[in-house]
Amino acid sequence: MSTVAHVLDAAVVVSAVAALAVTPRALRREVRPGRGGVPGPEALLAIVVALILVNQLAFAVYVQRVHGGSTEFIARYLPPGWFDVPRDNPVVDWFAAHTPAPGLLAPSVLRVQAFLELPLVLLSFAAVLRRLDRVLYVRVACSPLLPLAAASYTVAFCAVEWDLRNPYTVDDIVIRVLSAVVTPPLLAWIAGREPDTTPYAPRPLVFAVDLWAYGHLMLTLYDSVLLYNLARLGPGLESTLTVPAVLVATTFASRYEELPGPRVTALSHTLGRGLALFLVPALAIRYAGSFGTPWVAAAAGAVVLLAAVAGHAVRLALPAVAGAGAGALAVLWFPAPYYEAALLPAAVVGLLAATATCAALDATRQPLDALP
Repeated sequence: MSTVAHVLDAAVVVSAVAALAVTPRALRREVRPGRGGVPGPEALLAIVVALILVNQLAFAVYVQRVHGGSTEFIARYLPPGWFDVPRDNPVVDWFAAHTPAPGLLAPSVLRVQAFLELPLVLLSFAAVLRRLDRVLYVRVACSPLLPLAAASYTVAFCAVEWDLRNPYTVDDIVIRVLSAVVTPPLLAWIAGREPDTTPYAPRPLVFAVDLWAYGHLMLTLYDSVLLYNLARLGPGLESTLTVPAVLVATTFASRYEELPGPRVTALSHTLGRGLALFLVPALAIRYAGSFGTPWVAAAAGAVVLLAAVAGHAVRLALPAVAGAGAGALAVLWFPAPYYEAALLPAAVVGLLAATATCAALDATRQPLDALP
């Protein structure tokens, strides 16, 4: 077994233990309204996405002007599927023709993205969590879970960087460590100024749509710009442009959704607890499945999942079966080329099925005792 695999396996175990130890205290953290005056994670996520797109344009211009349109200078160090840059594209051609010093764009090769990738992941998580429960978002973002997640993700990123060594690897590792130092305090400061900490009534049905929107955005970015495949952005761009409209619609829809029953509430609490628990080990688990030991990743994921459902296992048993079955069918109906692309529809469809089952049980059975 390689050193990279050992590092990822260790990251899985350590991050899972840390999550199990720290999350219960983080979820009991007292939350008070902040002073506001700063953009939320959604706005910052949009800025980071824009910066990544700008960097991709800079990379395309650099390749065209400095390397004659060939990406062989870097592509030979990485697996197939990277560096599909636009060719004969009028936008890229215009910028290439009007860039006075293209050599200054050299940092666009891997290094800028090495800094932005961690903020992209953490802001995506923060935005999703804020959609589910603003109080939970503040509790998690202002707790040790955030720096622990940054450390775990950076270890995973750097391990993969080392496995895919190239002339920029050392630079990228240093930049990723710097990003891990500055990103968590910034996000915690923003969360601490959250002005509205009124607890949300649990609404997992609307959250499932939000989850699809953010997940679709991340998958589009992964398919295209995160692998320097700007030429592949076009096919998924139209559907991705609907994401802001979907998020606006769900914001209004959540105001009119009926108050949930006890089982839907239990599902929402379990969902929030699960997201908090998976924050720290998520990326290590994902990469250990490919570069480490799959059974270690699977075992850690199962332990964290059991911890998430421990409080409501009995009342959510039937909804969980319905959700798991629907998620499995979604995988069969929507075949995907890689793990994350299959996971998103399975998670969304499974959550919708579990929510519908909880709502049906709430309507037809005796109500449960009030949740604590």
